[in-house]
Order: sequence, then structure tokens, then C-alpha cells
Amino acid sequence: MKKIRSIQMAVLGLILVMSFALPALAADMKIAMVTDVGGVNDQSFNQSAWEGLKRAEKDFGIKVAYKESKQDADYAPNMETLTDAGYDLIWGIGFLMGDAIKETAELNPDQKYAIIDFAYGDETPKNVACAVFQEEEPSFLVGYIAGKMTKSDKVGFVGGIKFPLIEKFEYGFMAGVKMANPKAEVMRQYAESFTDAAKGKAIANNMFQQGADIVFHASGGVGDGVIEAAKEKGQWAIGVDKDQNFLAPDNVLTSAMKRVDNAIYDTGKRLMDGQFSGGQTVVYNLKNDGVGIAPTSSKHVPEAILKEVDGLVAKIKAGEIVVPATKDAFDKF
Repeated sequence: MKKIRSIQMAVLGLILVMSFALPALAADMKIAMVTDVGGVNDQSFNQSAWEGLKRAEKDFGIKVAYKESKQDADYAPNMETLTDAGYDLIWGIGFLMGDAIKETAELNPDQKYAIIDFAYGDETPKNVACAVFQEEEPSFLVGYIAGKMTKSDKVGFVGGIKFPLIEKFEYGFMAGVKMANPKAEVMRQYAESFTDAAKGKAIANNMFQQGADIVFHASGGVGDGVIEAAKEKGQWAIGVDKDQNFLAPDNVLTSAMKRVDNAIYDTGKRLMDGQFSGGQTVVYNLKNDGVGIAPTSSKHVPEAILKEVDGLVAKIKAGEIVVPATKDAFDKF
């Protein structure tokens, strides 16, 4: 009995030690991120990432920081600066940082990194965690809303730079419009920028002049101009990444949300729990609440249409609808 009791006491002591040690570890943990060129206050993609880090800071007591990138050439130096500063995990926010993350990770195999919107497949370094999204799914839902609500049977899509990632938004949106309203025309144009708001405004204004009454953007800071044009013309814009209704409460119809904040937060929690997913890619979609439409959609979208959207969500989750993410898939849709 004495031996059993001594073992029990030892286990209890170990539990107590661990319970005191965990908060200390959390307090010492540091996570940082390198923004894409939009900057931390882009009211979209990078800002959502920073909000996820700030939520982790509040809930877990970790220390957080960021380095802003003004141009592509800043990615690698910013990564090196944060690596030298000894952060436990360093994020690269955006697929444009794919090369910089991989090169830095291979040079620093003991440092943990993570990246949003990029997957290396079989070549994923063991010290890099990847988070990707099925952006076509929320784009399909807002496309369906646009198709149902257009009065002119003309809607628009403004993309940032033409990459496969942004084409997922484009073709998902087109598929949603097509399902809701086969008669509707979708005007499409790329700004070849993620920061030029003036160009976004000019493109949107041109679409409105040609009869479009709803324009969806997937273009980072370019979208600020799209939303401004909608506000000035008294038309609808559809936001992206975050719920962007706050930018023009009377003119942002809905937003295709991409929960970058949740990916950042979840990865931080796994790191604290000793379950960092290095060498792996986590996919965020409707099934795991990684994407969706904005909560403010109910302000302007009729309840009947939102109920139809709920039905589409259920079918996508069940695999009854496979949303196209490429031109070939859209052509077959």
C-alpha cells in the first residue's frame, strides 16, 4: 500500500508541476508573421491573419508581432529578421511568399514556419506547416446570391493578379451565378495588382457603366476601390476574405469569407499543445468552417435566398455539389 501511495503522490506531483509549467511556456511563446504587400491594415487578407494572432495572444498569453512587406523583395529579409529574433513560429501570409519560406526553412531546419495559401506537396519541409482554402466554395455562394439579386442580369468579377489561386474565386463565383441565373452575364477583369485601389475603382466603374449592378472582387487592396465605386454609384459590391460590410454598410451586399484568422489561431493552439503540423497541409473549407459567407449578409439578402444558400452549403458538404475551381471544371459544371 505504501508503494502504491508513493506512486500516486509522485503522479500528483508531476501533474501539479505540469499545470504550473504550461502557463509559463505560453507566456514565453512568441509567434510572428510577415505580411504580404497589402500590409497589416489592408481590411482584408493580412488584417484577418493579424486578428487571428491577436486572438491567440488574448486567449493563450503568447507574444505576437509582425513585419510588413512593402514589395516582394521584402519577404526574405523580413523572414530572416524574425528568424534571428528567435520566434517560436513565423508565418508567411500569402502564396507569393512560397519561395522565401521554403528557402529560409531549409536554411534553418530547427525553426518552425507556416504559410497561408501555399502547399509544397511531397516537397513540404518538415518544419513548415501549410494552410490552404477552398476559396471556390464561398465564391460560389456569393455568386448564387448575385445571380438571384441582379436586376440587370449583368454582374462583374474583379481579380487581383491572375494566378490559379484567384481563379478559384473567379470560377466559383461564375458557377454560383450560372446556377442561380443562367441568363446572367459575368464581366471579368484582372487588375494585375493587389494594392492599386484606383485601378479597382476604374474597373468597377466601367462595369457599372456597362450595366452591371453587382461586382465581386478578389483583389486585396484593389477591392477598396471596387467598394468605393459601388458606394458612389449606388450599386452593390461583394467583399472578400473578411466581412467587408463595414467599408460601405449600404453597398456591400455580402462577402466571401476566408477564415485566415481561424487558421492562424488553430495552428498556434496546436503548437502550444505540442502538435505542430510541420510537413503537412491543412485544408480549410465549408466542412470545417474555414470559409463561408459574411454574418452581415442578412442585412441586404432576403431570407428566402439565404435559406437557399443554406441548402447549397449542405449539398456541398455532402459532396452533392462539387464547386469548380478551374476553367476546365467550370466548363463541365
